[in-house]
This record gives sequence, C-alpha cells and structure tokens, in this order.
Amino acid sequence: MNAPVKPLTGSRKRHERIYGLIRDRICLLEYKPGARLAEEELAREFGISRTPIRRVLSQLENEGLLATRHGVGTFVTDVELGSLIQVYRLRMELAEMMGRLEPLQRTSADLDAVRALIARSALLVENPDGRAYARINMDFFQELASMIGNQPLKEITCRLYYQTTRIWLTMVPHLNLPEEIAIFRREMMDILEAMELGDFEAVGHIRRSHISMSVKRLTLFSHQEDCDAG
Repeated sequence: MNAPVKPLTGSRKRHERIYGLIRDRICLLEYKPGARLAEEELAREFGISRTPIRRVLSQLENEGLLATRHGVGTFVTDVELGSLIQVYRLRMELAEMMGRLEPLQRTSADLDAVRALIARSALLVENPDGRAYARINMDFFQELASMIGNQPLKEITCRLYYQTTRIWLTMVPHLNLPEEIAIFRREMMDILEAMELGDFEAVGHIRRSHISMSVKRLTLFSHQEDCDAG
C-alpha cells in the first residue's frame, strides 16, 4: 500500500511553484544555455528573500540544469546530444519500470487530460511551433510521471527527463517538425489506449520504444549536421 501523501506547507508550495517556473523557463529556452541567473533579480520578481531562491537554484543545480561558478554566478548549463546519450539510455530502461513498479490507476480525469493534450497536438500538425510542441511534451510527461507510484523511480525519471528535454528545441531548425509532432501524437494515442485498458506495462513498453526511436532520429540529425559542417 502506498504511504499517504503529506500535505504541502506554505513554504513548500512556494518552493515547488518557483522551482517549476524556473525549471520550465530553462527547458523552454527562455533562459538559454549560458545565461546567468541572478538571485537578487529572481528574489525581486517573486517578492521573496534570496534564501528561498538560493534553495531553488541549488535544487536545479543538483539536477544538472544549472552550474555555479564560484565568484562569478549561477549559469544555465549547456545542452549537447553526445554528452546526454547515456542519460537517454537510462531513461529507456526506467520507462519500462514505470509500468511494473506500483503504477497508480488512472482516473477518468487523468484520461481526459491526455485526450486534451492529443487534441492540442492535432492543431500543431497543421501549424507547427517548436515551443508549443515542447510545452505539450512537458505536460504529457507530467501525466506519465503522475502514474509512477514508486517514489524513487519517479524522482530519477523526472530528473533525467528535464536534463534532456531541451535538446528538441535546440535542434528544431534541423527537424521535420510536423513529422515529429505527428510521431509524438501517435505515441500519446497509443499510451492513452493502454491506459484505458489498464495495461500499464504496455505504457512502459510504448514509452521506451518512442524514447529509443527519438534518440535514433536525433543522432542521425546530429551526424548529418556534423557532415554538413565538415
């Protein structure tokens, strides 16, 4: 039986809200690789002291999205496919586990949320937009993460996802974006069907397969770019 979830305190809710906002800005390239994040500016924006901001930045640094240079400041880390291949391979293995280790049953509201994302993605096939695609991808990941009942698995799955998700936006100029959106839409539809059947192991297998194919496509694009540059 899963342990009851403790309600978040006011300070914890604030931390999670600010953490989520800054993390999403990094993942959506609003804060680009190499950008400096100033504690004092963020503290003014959110109307709080620098201490809770420092805790948020420290968490993001532990998750690989930020790096601190002593005496200089805190900067958004670079993102490069070659350095993250091992992360992708681990994500593939963890994806299968989400369907085996204490998956949480999906409610009708959960299924409706996935259906809404599929509907949003249909609009993008005709009018591709890289940032909107990345936003839907992140929202869909949150739906998948909410299915993971094993807390350690959920934590590492989330950490690795946010380490790699920026790659898509950095490579948008080199991608066939309508095709990528269509592939992603099919993944969501397949996973929705498995969720409706309550077949969570199938959810994990589908997710693993799509991560694998994504890495293959990204690697081909990266190699082609290197050849063109040479």
